[in-house]
Amino acid sequence: MNKFIFINAITLISAFLMLLFAFFLQTVDTKNKLSNKLFSYFLILSVFDISSLFTDKYIEVGLNFEVFRMTVSLLILPLFYLYVKAVCYSDFRLKPKHLLLTLPFFIANLVLVPRFYLSSMVDIIYISEHFQKMFEIRFFYLLRELQYVFYMLVIFKILKKYKAIYSENHTNSGASSYQWLFQITVFFLVAHVLLIFKFFLTYTSYNLLLNWSNVIVSICTLVISCWFILKALKNPDLFKSVDAKMTALNEEIKHITFNEESLNFQKSDEMNSQMDYVRTYVLTNELYLEPSLTIQEFSKQVDIPVRDLSLLINRYPNQHFFDFRNSLSSRV
Repeated sequence: MNKFIFINAITLISAFLMLLFAFFLQTVDTKNKLSNKLFSYFLILSVFDISSLFTDKYIEVGLNFEVFRMTVSLLILPLFYLYVKAVCYSDFRLKPKHLLLTLPFFIANLVLVPRFYLSSMVDIIYISEHFQKMFEIRFFYLLRELQYVFYMLVIFKILKKYKAIYSENHTNSGASSYQWLFQITVFFLVAHVLLIFKFFLTYTSYNLLLNWSNVIVSICTLVISCWFILKALKNPDLFKSVDAKMTALNEEIKHITFNEESLNFQKSDEMNSQMDYVRTYVLTNELYLEPSLTIQEFSKQVDIPVRDLSLLINRYPNQHFFDFRNSLSSRV
């Protein structure tokens, strides 16, 4: 089978699966409406981006369309970043300031206007022959790489904070939402490395290797698309968010001197009494059997503020809430 036809077939299947998943996210009845919509838009733009694999020459589909499709890739990572924020934080909302994330897209298009969008037929022939060597295209690639590095660093920082807060405030050790976001981010890292490798091949004479790199990229796209679907089927209730205003306990400890005032207690004996009460309450009500119990819910039951309860558990048993709950379950 011709490699181009093979790539077309795989890309078509991948595009269909991604659009099907996007439709599912738009229509499914869930409380995670914002995150689902953001991820569906991310999938739709990704399909638009990979549709370039259907053509092997820029002139085939029209230069303006191809250049616009290329610059749309600058909107994909901002959408993924917003999606990560929406999944991690239940109180995340879109605001006008988030429109600033589209600046690279508009800057790239402005740079491409004179010699690309306003090009004549003669210019198009020249562009098709020197596309990769033109200043505007190299500027676009540089801008895209800088954007990629920036968002990867920010996303991993968000995930690190989310994992710390989640492990301290939830008893579900699986943290499936964190695993999902971390895995998909690593997938994108690997895919990006392949794209960089393919990019450098365009400046060499290894045409055979370049053709096979297109095949590998299209197969990876199909694998990721199938993985999305399998994840959705296996984990229909995948995401559990935390409050964006919450901070990891170790960050709070750095700024708090442990004394009776910080925990609203007057004597050490009273703190010990409160700790005994918390232990007894967990054991009596068998709360260690509730894997979805959060420290926020537990603080309401024992009538102790969340912050005070977190610091109390961290200071005396020297454990996070999840570890504290597990230690009590092992005594039964």
